[in-house]
Amino acid sequence: MASLADIRARLAAQENKSTGSTFQGDNAIYPHWNIGEGETATVRFLPDGDTSNPFFWIERQTIRLPFNGVVGGDSKQVVVTVPCVEMWNESCPILAEVRPWYKDPSLKEMAGRYWKKRSYLFQGFVHNNPLEDDNTPENPIRRFIISPQIFGTVKASLLSSDFDDLPTDYNNGLDFRITKTTKGGYADYSTSTWARKETALNADELAAIEQYGLYDLKSFLPNKPNDIELKVMTEMFEASVDGKAYDPDKWGSYFKPAGMNFGNSEASQSTTSATPTAPAAPVAETAPPFEVAPSVEPKVEQAPAGASADKSKDILAMIRARQSS
Repeated sequence: MASLADIRARLAAQENKSTGSTFQGDNAIYPHWNIGEGETATVRFLPDGDTSNPFFWIERQTIRLPFNGVVGGDSKQVVVTVPCVEMWNESCPILAEVRPWYKDPSLKEMAGRYWKKRSYLFQGFVHNNPLEDDNTPENPIRRFIISPQIFGTVKASLLSSDFDDLPTDYNNGLDFRITKTTKGGYADYSTSTWARKETALNADELAAIEQYGLYDLKSFLPNKPNDIELKVMTEMFEASVDGKAYDPDKWGSYFKPAGMNFGNSEASQSTTSATPTAPAAPVAETAPPFEVAPSVEPKVEQAPAGASADKSKDILAMIRARQSS
C-alpha cells in the first residue's frame, strides 16, 4: 500500500505536469447525488484492491456524443458515452478535432460539449445515509462515482499538512462528509469536508473486508478501444456534430445509447454504455452514465494496514521541513 508521502509526491508531480459495459445491478454504487439539499452523506473510503495503484481512487475519462434521435425510432435526443483514449495516455482523435475549436469564440460552447468528462471511482463504507430508499447490499463495501468538484476537496486535503496518516487507514482513518447544496440552480458540493477526528473501522466492517475483499477499481473502467472502435467513435462524433440521428445498424455492435438494447447478440461488451446509475434532476448532479464492471467481481487481498506508518511520518516530516525552509 502506498504511503501518504507517496500519494502527495505523485499528486504534486501531476500538478506540475498539468501546469506546464455493462451495468451490474448489485446496488453497489452509492448514489450520493440523490441526497436532498442541505443533507450530508458520511462515507469512509477504503484502499484500492489493486495494491500497485498508489492512490485509493481511479480516474475515468469519457466523451458524451448527443444524437437527434435514433434512425427508425424515436426522435428524442439520445446520448452515447464513449471512453476517451487519453485515459491510456494515447492521442484521442475526437479531442484532436475539438481542441482547436476553443480558439474560435463561436465554437467554444460546442467544444465544451464534446470535451472529455472526468470522474473518479472510489470504494468504501457508508456511515451516515440520508437516502431512505437506498438499501445496503449484502456486500456493504460500496462504490462511489465522485465528481471533479468533490475530488478537488479530497486532493487538496491530501496535499496539505493536515494528515498524519492516510484517511483510508483502518485504525486512524477519517470519514468524508459529502454535503449537497445548490448554487445557480445546480448541485454544489463545495462544503464537503473530512471529519475532524480519526476513527477505527468497526468489527463488522473489518469482517466485510475479510469476507468480500476490496474491489480492483480498474476492473470498472471500460476496455481500451481497438482500431476499429476508434474509427467507429470518430464516425459517430462526426455524425453527432452534424446533427444526425444515432444509427443502430452502423454502430449498435460497438456503442449504444444508455439503456438501449437493439437485439444484437454480437454487440461488443467492452465499451458499450449501460444503464444510468441515476436519472437527471433539475438541481441534482447527474451520475456518470455508465460503469463497466467485470462479470465476476474479484476478491482482492489487502496488505496489512499501518505497515508503513512510521516511514510515512518520517517522510512527511522531511517534506514539510523542506517546504518551510
